[in-house]
Amino acid sequence: MAKVFLVEDDERLSQLTADFLRNQQLDVVQFADGSGLLQEVRKQQPDIILLDVMLPGEDGFMLCRSLRNSFNGPILFLTARDTNYDQVLGLELGADDYVIKPVEPRVLLARIHALLRRVKPAVNQPQSSKLKFGSLSIDSASRQVLLADEQIPLTSHEFDLLWMLAENASQLVDRERIYRDLIGREYDGLDRSADVRISRLRKKLRDNQQNPQRIKTIWGKGFFFVADAWD
Repeated sequence: MAKVFLVEDDERLSQLTADFLRNQQLDVVQFADGSGLLQEVRKQQPDIILLDVMLPGEDGFMLCRSLRNSFNGPILFLTARDTNYDQVLGLELGADDYVIKPVEPRVLLARIHALLRRVKPAVNQPQSSKLKFGSLSIDSASRQVLLADEQIPLTSHEFDLLWMLAENASQLVDRERIYRDLIGREYDGLDRSADVRISRLRKKLRDNQQNPQRIKTIWGKGFFFVADAWD
């Protein structure tokens, strides 16, 4: 049973959401704000965190930034804000996805399951499946990334995106495939979720943000992992 931390200050909405998810065989722990959240995350390590943006005290954006120091699992934002700025900001701070409130319960459940599937190792996946390019090593069994022998902390979505690109090294990976297979929705021509995650990957993997040499953007098409750029 997957453990879900639900951070929502609207008591009625929190209870309705928690009851629905529990009926779907999820173990839900509720929080009305961020106080004590970081401590509980370190103690219990939930499988996923549902994080409201508008909270008393520290808002969801601030909490997400703090959570990423100790939690690499999926974070799903629940937000009443539907502006591109807020959605992009959430992704840049380390969220894996977002839903706009009010959200239909089945839609929320589908998003949760999609995120949980991506962090669960495939049953038929070789336990020693590794990729290596110069100083970069990627281990899909342990979900660890080393660059010049230094461990690089990645979120679940960042790791999955890097693995997809590296598995297809020196080949174009188109945007439609990334949105369909990793993000879980069709690309609408405007969604910047993939670009934000690519930008975060470049920063963590010490690529040149202004003139990338390791992960290139092919404008209008997709992204390209350069196999020989990791020495």
